[in-house]
Amino acid sequence: MTFTVNASILLTDHSVNDRPAAAKAAGFDAVEFWWPFATAVPAQADIDAFVSAVSDAGVQLSGLNFFAGNMPGGDRGLVSWPTRSGEFRDNIEVVVEIGERLGCRAFNALYGNRIEGEDPAKQDDLALENLALAADAVAAIDGTVLLEPVSGTPAYPLKTAQDALDVIQKAGKSNIKLLADFYHLAVNGDDVDKVIAEHAADFGHIQIADAPGRGEPGSGDLPLMRWIDDARAKGYDGYVGLEYKTDAKDPFAWVSATAAAS
Repeated sequence: MTFTVNASILLTDHSVNDRPAAAKAAGFDAVEFWWPFATAVPAQADIDAFVSAVSDAGVQLSGLNFFAGNMPGGDRGLVSWPTRSGEFRDNIEVVVEIGERLGCRAFNALYGNRIEGEDPAKQDDLALENLALAADAVAAIDGTVLLEPVSGTPAYPLKTAQDALDVIQKAGKSNIKLLADFYHLAVNGDDVDKVIAEHAADFGHIQIADAPGRGEPGSGDLPLMRWIDDARAKGYDGYVGLEYKTDAKDPFAWVSATAAAS
């Protein structure tokens, strides 16, 4: 099973640029990140340092988020945010540069929260424009834009797989695909089995965490390994991102336990 470590939520006892090497030391060959910088357009020296950290660690950068604002502060993307749309557009070129240099081909564009005082329909129209711009830009490096339903943020309008699929259909770009985070879908009440049965072959990416709690697999009651197996059987052949929270001394002990039990 091809796991990739989300090094923005795991291994946070290390600095950002030390996390790729920490993931490699833990036995993984791939990492993914939320946007690893504080701004949409960081200094070139900071970009170079991040690229070197991934390359020197000998891991594949399997996924990268576009700049999404202040995630700890509650922001969930700029794609549909009128007053910050320019930051998203400025960020596209940087994302493509990093993707080209590191061979990364999957880029998560968080849709953005509903903004008080803004017309939701106008936000949606803007999102379609920005998703198309991003899709066209990453197409130059054979890249895919990922669109993700998210839980825990009432103002974020994409909560089910169908919410995201409807936007993807309207965008009309073949390289915009669903990011199926089984945790978010499950806690939002989506029928994950149905989503897998109907759409797994077209998933752009899978991420996992258990529920309740968003902990490591086995800490809750979601049938994550079965869902992964079912998605594989239906044609999904990509990475599975480990995007969970844990206080365990060994955050990856469950991987060995799962392998031993299979």
